[in-house]
Amino acid sequence: MNSIINFLQTFNMSQFMGAFVVLFAIIDIVGTLPVIINIQHNGRVISASRASLISLFLFVGFMYMGEAFLSLFNLDVSSFAVAGSIIVFVIAMEMVLDISIFRQENSVGNDATFTPVVFPLIAGAGSFTTLLSIRSQYSDLNILLAIIANVILVYFVLKSSKKLEKILSPGVICIFQKAFGIILLSISVKLFTSNLTLIVGEIVGRQ
Repeated sequence: MNSIINFLQTFNMSQFMGAFVVLFAIIDIVGTLPVIINIQHNGRVISASRASLISLFLFVGFMYMGEAFLSLFNLDVSSFAVAGSIIVFVIAMEMVLDISIFRQENSVGNDATFTPVVFPLIAGAGSFTTLLSIRSQYSDLNILLAIIANVILVYFVLKSSKKLEKILSPGVICIFQKAFGIILLSISVKLFTSNLTLIVGEIVGRQ
């Protein structure tokens, strides 16, 4: 009982806001809206509730077991980030070039809730890496509350995506989609090159 009370007493509004802002920036659910709309235009299904719950589970799970989980498969965060960057690159190419790369052959493949919405758009390599790094700066309670607050925001954006699409004109959405597609390309290239450099450096260092 005392341990629970001590845990709750670690709440700090400044830490909570700091963790929330950092996670909000890296998740960027508002900026991801064009991607979500584009996915829905392609006939793929996105469940706001499932995406939010899965994201919450992945965030909390990776926060406490991320490094141990990756080590089980002899992987590191850099390798994980490279894999995520490739998926982001493919999504960006779809947006910029108006092509369909993800094939839709059955009902399972038609569900975009987990891939690519949850991973890597919401709970991607960037957000996982961020969670591991901010644990040294903020207490667990404040990070957990920041995660929950961001997941709630994710739910409302996903749930309201079609309404937001109606508010915005098709021309604005198209421009927004192309612009964010180019930004995604840049992010994926940076994520790929920076983490690939770390991997190559580790390989060279071992020789």
